[in-house]
Amino acid sequence: MALSVAEAIRTKRAVRQFADRPLREEEVLAILNAGRRAQSSKNSQPWHFIAIRERERLVALSKLGEWAGHLAGAALGVAILTRDPAERFSILFDAGQAAAYMQLAAWEMGIGSCLATIYQPEAARELLGFPAEYHLRIALSFGYPLDESILTAPPRKGGRKPLEQIVHWEKW
Repeated sequence: MALSVAEAIRTKRAVRQFADRPLREEEVLAILNAGRRAQSSKNSQPWHFIAIRERERLVALSKLGEWAGHLAGAALGVAILTRDPAERFSILFDAGQAAAYMQLAAWEMGIGSCLATIYQPEAARELLGFPAEYHLRIALSFGYPLDESILTAPPRKGGRKPLEQIVHWEKW
């Protein structure tokens, strides 16, 4: 499903229900490489990714965020680790760009995704075994959508505010 970037931005939706089938290895690597290639402040690349395919671990991770349940049914979960975001504001912005690049790469391959916020970071550290100097606030779920029509459905009417309501020219 090759879409233009503009079409992907216009039609991409969060997918929270996934078919029970694994992603192909080349798809997993393409998703992870898209995140690796994301731009970052001063090319600092302030992230590490933990790719998770083990069902029990995905289920456990899904319980560490109030709305992270979609991770339990994903074919792939990706935890985005960063240094302490208090060190530099751009760290979370950079992590968000890596997440967006991965999601757009997945969308192009017909793979759905959804972002999850992790609210129990120390429990996540215990579950995933990452070093103390790293933090986990964002995880992504990936998989083939249970309902594949969501990938080609037109945007919902009234789903986005008009540009005039959110853009202020030159000053507020």
